[in-house]
Amino acid sequence: MRVLFWSELFWPYIGGGEVFGAKLISALQEYGYEVIVLTSHDYLDLPDEAHYKGVPIYRVPFRKTLRGGDIDQLSELCRRVKKLKQTFKPDLIHINAVSSSVLFHLQTAEAHPAPVLVRMNTEILPREGAASDTLTGQVLRAAGWITCVSSTVLAQVRQWMPEVVPRSSVIHNGLNVPLQSQEPFPIAAPRLLCLGRLIPAKGFDLALVAVASIIDRFPHVRMVVAGDGPARPELERQAAELGLGRVVEFVGWVEPNQVAALLNTATMVLMPSRREGLPLAALEAALMARPVVATRVGGLPEVVMHSQTGLLVEKDDSRALAKAVAFLLSHLQEAQEMGQAACRRAKEVYSWPRCAHAYDALYQKLIKEVPLESRSHSPSVVR
Repeated sequence: MRVLFWSELFWPYIGGGEVFGAKLISALQEYGYEVIVLTSHDYLDLPDEAHYKGVPIYRVPFRKTLRGGDIDQLSELCRRVKKLKQTFKPDLIHINAVSSSVLFHLQTAEAHPAPVLVRMNTEILPREGAASDTLTGQVLRAAGWITCVSSTVLAQVRQWMPEVVPRSSVIHNGLNVPLQSQEPFPIAAPRLLCLGRLIPAKGFDLALVAVASIIDRFPHVRMVVAGDGPARPELERQAAELGLGRVVEFVGWVEPNQVAALLNTATMVLMPSRREGLPLAALEAALMARPVVATRVGGLPEVVMHSQTGLLVEKDDSRALAKAVAFLLSHLQEAQEMGQAACRRAKEVYSWPRCAHAYDALYQKLIKEVPLESRSHSPSVVR
C-alpha cells in the first residue's frame, strides 16, 4: 500500500512536525508501506529530489510561489503535483498539519482520488476558523479522517465543525525512551531550558522577563534557549536589554539525537506557549525526568499534570511564570519528584510504538473503505 505524506516542511528542517514526520515514515516502512514525501522548499538550499532513509522526497517551491502570486507559476506547480499523484497513485494521502501548501492538494484533488487523513497538530486560530470558507475549513471538510494530537485540539475542531465528530479522533504524539541515561539535574547552578522553534507563539519572550525578575534572588541561575526561527534576533535584543547577556545563552538548533543530552544539563524546562498542540519538547523533557513549567494552552495540560509532573500558569503572565519557577528553585526535592513522576507517565501514555500502531490501524481502516477497483496499481516510479 502506498502513502503520499504531505508535509509543509520536512527534514532537515527541524520542528515538532518535522521530527514527527521523519519518525512516522520510518515506521511506515517497517509496517510495509511504500511512502513518498511531498514538501516545500524554504530557506535551505536543498535539491528538488532526494531520499530520507530510502524514502523519496520531492520538494516543490510552494511557499515562494504562493508569496509571489504568479498565476503561471501556480498553474505549473499544480501540474507537477497532479502528475506526481497520477504516477504514484497513492492509496492514502496523509496531510501532516494544515498549511499554505495544502492549497495545491485541494486544487489537484481529482487527479487521483484517495482517502485523505489530516493531522491537526495545533490549535485553530480564529482567522482560520472552520466555520468560514477558509483553507482549514476546506481541508477538514474534504478529509476522510482527522487526527488531533490532543483532546483539547480535538474538542476545538469538533466545536468549529460538528459534522466531523464521526470521523475524528485523538492520536497523541509519542517518543521512544532515549538511550541516554538520566543524570541528576543541576542544583548548585540551576539551568532553565527553553526548547523549540523561536516564534512568538512559543512565548520565550515571557521566559526572559520571568528570569529577569528572579535573577537577584537566584543569582546562580542560567537559562539556555535552544532552537532557531524568525524571533531569534528580537529575543537576543530583549535579553540584552534586560541585562541577561551573561545569564541567557542562545545555542541554535539542536539535533534530535542530542536533545536528551541537552535535557540532562537542565534543572527544568519552560514552555510559556501562547498556542500549542501537544509539543514533543514537553514529552522529551518528561522522558528525561525534568519538570516542566508551562501555560494552560492546547495539549500542555494533558502532558503537564499541575503539581504532579510540573506546574501550569496562565498564558501571557510572566509574573505567574516567575513565581512557578521560583517555587521549584526553592523546592528542588519536590521538583525532582515531579520529574520522576513525569517520566513514569510519559512512558505509559506517550510511547512511540503506541502512536505508530494507531496510525497503521487507521491507515488500514481508511484504505479498506475505498473499493479496490477505484484504485489503480500501476508502477509507482515518479519522474
